[in-house]
Amino acid sequence: MPDFQQLETMIPVAPLKLVVLDSALELGDKVDKYLVDFRNNMHKVPAGDPAFKGYVQDSYKVIPKLDRFASGEAKASLNDSIRGDDLFILMDVVNYNCPYKMNGFTNYKSPDDHYQDLKRVIAAANGKAKRLNVIMPFLYVGRQHRRTQRESLDAALMFKELADMGVKNFITFDAHDPRISNSAPLNGFDNFMATYQFMKELLFNIDDLIVDKDHLIVISPDEGALDRAVYFANVLGADTGMFYKRRDYAHVVNGTNPIVAHEFLGSNIKGKDVIIVDDMISSGASMIDTSKQLKEMGAKRVFIACTFGLFTDGMDKFDDAYERREFDYIISTNLTYQNPEYMRRPYYLVADMSKYIATIIDFVNHDASTSNILIPTSKIHEIVKKYNEGDHTLSELR
Repeated sequence: MPDFQQLETMIPVAPLKLVVLDSALELGDKVDKYLVDFRNNMHKVPAGDPAFKGYVQDSYKVIPKLDRFASGEAKASLNDSIRGDDLFILMDVVNYNCPYKMNGFTNYKSPDDHYQDLKRVIAAANGKAKRLNVIMPFLYVGRQHRRTQRESLDAALMFKELADMGVKNFITFDAHDPRISNSAPLNGFDNFMATYQFMKELLFNIDDLIVDKDHLIVISPDEGALDRAVYFANVLGADTGMFYKRRDYAHVVNGTNPIVAHEFLGSNIKGKDVIIVDDMISSGASMIDTSKQLKEMGAKRVFIACTFGLFTDGMDKFDDAYERREFDYIISTNLTYQNPEYMRRPYYLVADMSKYIATIIDFVNHDASTSNILIPTSKIHEIVKKYNEGDHTLSELR
């Protein structure tokens, strides 16, 4: 469990400010409310101590102004003073619901647009803020994390660029490959996982789950996600398995080699509940095929847990698969934009990450160790133990 009391003995780096870009307004509001609650109700700080000046506020949020010229170019400006502050910039590069007008047309910001906005905000704050920290839940160009022959190495280039602009700490979630931090080895890079929040959401909504190796198995949909599945399974005391994706390397479709077949490697799953864990759902075709095969192999229920539910082709194929009972629930997070229409579906659960982000910010602002936040094994053990003892209405589950 995070030791919040240790923060009361540590001087913050500087007064805290949370800069929220237009791509993360809803998440930013929730994070700000938790920060206000932490510092108004949980922390006890010495009154009148200049080291804690501005520590308790009604809000830490700053909304930058992002103006766009008629040519389509843009600029960023900060109307609030951030001089000497410890700045945390929160944004969402895959929010496709941020419109702007140009030449009479309504356009929507792409990941490239959001990234450019981030750099503009950094440029506006540089030289004034005490320290710059970026919270980018979905790692921009994280899928292009390695280079083969004559290809760009976009993820490493992005991180190096931000480090050169003065960003001292970079915080992301479930990075496709966190080794991009090697491109700027002297800067902070933290990669957090949503394992605890997945488990909270699952236990809160499912009353008859039996969490042990005889009734539950955690599956990786491919070899790349195996580390997540192994950690999740070990913490829960469950069994684990994986699918091997056989690809057609003679062709490229939508930037990747198409999958020919999924082949399962693991023990018998007949009659067991299955949790599939992965970092993202893009179009979802691969995930649906995986869950379908698990049901055909005799799985009792299939729960799909992904950090980032992008659903780039919409939800129609998931609606059809749900009607065919090829999966039972999807659990995603609010780290990226959540389409309200998607969240109304009976099989769609959202793991709220705002309190987790606020906790991370609180600790980083004090330069405190985040090791017990990074790996919340004890917290998962605690809620699973209470759940198995029959307590399904725990306050900890919310």
